[in-house]
Amino acid sequence: MIKAICAAGLAALFLFGTTLSTRAQDVTLTSRDSKVELSGTLLGFDGEFYRLQTTYGELTLDGSGVLCEGPGCPDLQDFVAELQISGAQTLGSVVMPALIEAFAQKNNYLTERETGEDSSSFVYLIRRADTGKLAARFFFRVTNTDEGFADLLADEADIVMSLREIRPDERSRAREAGLGDMTGPNRSRVLALDAIVPVVSGSNPVRGISPDKLAQVLAGRITNWEALGGPDVPITLHLPDERSGLGQAVVDQLLRPAGLVGLAENATQHGMPAELSQAVAGYTFALGLTSFADRGDTHALMLTGACGFSMEASRRTIKTEDYPLTAPMFLYFPARRLPQLAREFLAFTRGPTAQIVIRRAGFVDQTPEEIEVEQQGNRFANAIANAGTEISLGELQRMAATLTPMKRLSTSFRFEAGSIRLDAQSRSNVQQLARALEVGQYDARRLLFVGFSDGNGAADANRDIALKRAEAVRRAVTEAAVAANLGRVELGVDAFGEAMPMACDDSTWGRQANRRVEIWVR
Repeated sequence: MIKAICAAGLAALFLFGTTLSTRAQDVTLTSRDSKVELSGTLLGFDGEFYRLQTTYGELTLDGSGVLCEGPGCPDLQDFVAELQISGAQTLGSVVMPALIEAFAQKNNYLTERETGEDSSSFVYLIRRADTGKLAARFFFRVTNTDEGFADLLADEADIVMSLREIRPDERSRAREAGLGDMTGPNRSRVLALDAIVPVVSGSNPVRGISPDKLAQVLAGRITNWEALGGPDVPITLHLPDERSGLGQAVVDQLLRPAGLVGLAENATQHGMPAELSQAVAGYTFALGLTSFADRGDTHALMLTGACGFSMEASRRTIKTEDYPLTAPMFLYFPARRLPQLAREFLAFTRGPTAQIVIRRAGFVDQTPEEIEVEQQGNRFANAIANAGTEISLGELQRMAATLTPMKRLSTSFRFEAGSIRLDAQSRSNVQQLARALEVGQYDARRLLFVGFSDGNGAADANRDIALKRAEAVRRAVTEAAVAANLGRVELGVDAFGEAMPMACDDSTWGRQANRRVEIWVR
């Protein structure tokens, strides 16, 4: 109950992280001058702030200004940070443990892993190496992306590990629960990159497939290899579990753009991508969809188009999003404060050491790379070969003269289908590039934001649209780089519209691949 209320005593009110050990316990917080006393249920303590459920709603108070009494009061002297992490198995079983171990080693901590009641739950104990005292408990519940968001909405998770973007209904419910806009710049982060790849046995004669035909195979409309240029043999189809984040990404990126609903009923679904790849590798006429990191001994099919363009999944094409079926690996966290050690860990995941760990784990890191023109394949030759009547020789020469002396940055920006909104990976790239500008990584250099478009419509109109997109990306980056001295770097914009296509314009995925903003540096 409230004995007295002082407005100053309720300063610094904002949301922050929860800890299970202090949840649902009554405490009383008293100001140090004893003029304010507030009782309620302690929802969490992050080492600095208390989060309290009272008759007046949920309140957050600076711990330095109050004294805590009650069984739920934390140990201020030997505070143990707690973090609840839930979601996708791939992230929880491979990537996050590797990052925690690396973080601990770099910051003079010791780690100990304890298994929970079942294989889906475990906890990392993080101890100070000098004293042996416990500094943090990181609780993991490793299931799938759906369960991760469900735990977050139920206030049983602080971080969600996801292999897909948050769904509109999940986003709406999160807002209603006071968790903020989960698509905002500080609510999600791309931790690592992966991709969806069609795979076959090394003995299979087929080496490429168009996304449209692949979608028809997934939907059960194409059932024989003969339709794909192979022998007259039935296709044995292997797919990720449709409840998994990877399975949902397959539906989002392949079935829906093709206007198809429902996966083939005769497909074998696998809970683990590695198991899927093993099954495909063992049978000549199997076809599967799995992650790039878990393709194993299979052969990945190239994505082809009727115009002659093809795209192969590789570390570089995934990082640049030139390969269209990328699968970013997300961390989502609500608009509340996390314990300091947890914040330090999240900051570590953006650094160079973490990127090395991610690469060693088999996934694609996000370290920006500068790609020489001669290392970019046949992009300029393809631009010349596929130039329509609306693309003049002068415009191609201008593009070559502008870009040839520069290097392409692997950080690219693409847009959601039918929208001017950047896609999830690109929104993360905005923050990444902004941080690089803030630390002076590109001081005394020129960054050119270059817009490209698909070939639908008039060339002049497409170039104008591409230029507006380039300007929008530059604006988003500069607005995010609040601590940068932008006077030390030149940020220019240009556009070449449909002059350099990455894919055929005869499909939804191809047009989307062509609508992009690249960064070129000198």
